[in-house]
Amino acid sequence: MRLPALLALAATAAILTLPVSAQDAPAVDRYVIAGRIVDVAGGKLLTGHCIAIAGEKISAVEPCKPQPDSIRTIDWTAYTVLPGLMDLHTHLADAGQSADLALPLKTSPAATALIGAKNAHDTLMAGFTTVRDVGTYRGLADVALKDAINLRRVPGPRMFVAGGYITKPGGGGELNGVIDNEKLPEDMRYGVSIGPEQAATNAEYFIEEGADFLKLIATGAVLAIGTEPGEPELSVAEMKAVVDTAAKRGVYVTAHAHGAQGIKNAIAAGVRSIEHASLIDDAALKLAKAKGTWLVMDIYNGDYIDDIGTKEGWPEEYLRKNRETTDVQRAGFAKAVKMGVKIAYGTDSGVYPHGVNGRQFRYMVRYGMTPMQAIQSATIRAAELLGKEHELGSISPGRFADLVAVKADPLADIAALEAVDHVMKGGELIR
Repeated sequence: MRLPALLALAATAAILTLPVSAQDAPAVDRYVIAGRIVDVAGGKLLTGHCIAIAGEKISAVEPCKPQPDSIRTIDWTAYTVLPGLMDLHTHLADAGQSADLALPLKTSPAATALIGAKNAHDTLMAGFTTVRDVGTYRGLADVALKDAINLRRVPGPRMFVAGGYITKPGGGGELNGVIDNEKLPEDMRYGVSIGPEQAATNAEYFIEEGADFLKLIATGAVLAIGTEPGEPELSVAEMKAVVDTAAKRGVYVTAHAHGAQGIKNAIAAGVRSIEHASLIDDAALKLAKAKGTWLVMDIYNGDYIDDIGTKEGWPEEYLRKNRETTDVQRAGFAKAVKMGVKIAYGTDSGVYPHGVNGRQFRYMVRYGMTPMQAIQSATIRAAELLGKEHELGSISPGRFADLVAVKADPLADIAALEAVDHVMKGGELIR
């Protein structure tokens, strides 16, 4: 056999013996030349490194070297490059907060979907390439928005969605104070539960309809008429029924919980994370630390509610409860940071306008985090809470090429993340 034939046969044999993943792996097609890279996994700043991208994912982070003309070069030498940011407490698929209690009811499902598309666009443009939508008054509107983004019908971040709220009748997850709750549309009451059996049934329904996780209302709410943040609502038995149902389907559960007892109840029921944690006490902090329960504390928006809510005439009940929880929540956050409790970034966007999610970074640094810790909370730590740390949250080989770039150094001035210059999601340059 002649030499060319032998070489061809050897090449064919080599290809046949490669793992399927290696054969199928896309070739590098973009090369980001970064001025600085925030290595959130190592907790350090890299210089002189470039990011090789193949398809939607990062294939290498390496010292920069010349590339062939066939590879598109993206020159970000003037920028600090970070993983795409993640906000784990958003409400994209909702009408938003206002002085009009009836606004969610007046906003049809179709209108809610269009509002959600606008909110998703604004959030992505702000550099938040992944979000959790932790509930909507119009049940399953978040599932529809997630599906539309995944099908590339509308631009937006990667979404992980709850489908709606699992709440007691008249609880913090209901649209109270507008009409008799029994007369609300069916899609506003999918998760209303009395007793463990109904709670489990509703949990199963949300999962079947496309929820990625489940959301419990363990205590009253600040922005809900007739409920108090410090008062427990769902029982431990009801919450455990949801957690057990979710576990059988490979789904985790988070809990809206302001009050200390409600937080303890939710942790005892086995939830993965606590939202708000406004009135958390030392015992609940120790329990969260011991159980490895995540806290997602929205420590920015209290100022927005007090300012804009007062100017726009939001219900006095809302403003009172906000005043009673804002400062104590920030004190609890500072304690949690010192104790080493696991904290992920979440802002409650939708209470304030979408697209300014980055404003909370300054507050997290003000109340005890280093800039690196704050960035990690919105990247690698958030990915860990989602259980997606091998896909998201860091600039590392095998992760999705979700990147943001800012001219300033956010490790020197965390406020730089309030207005990002460039955004990439899955290797696609968004701005």
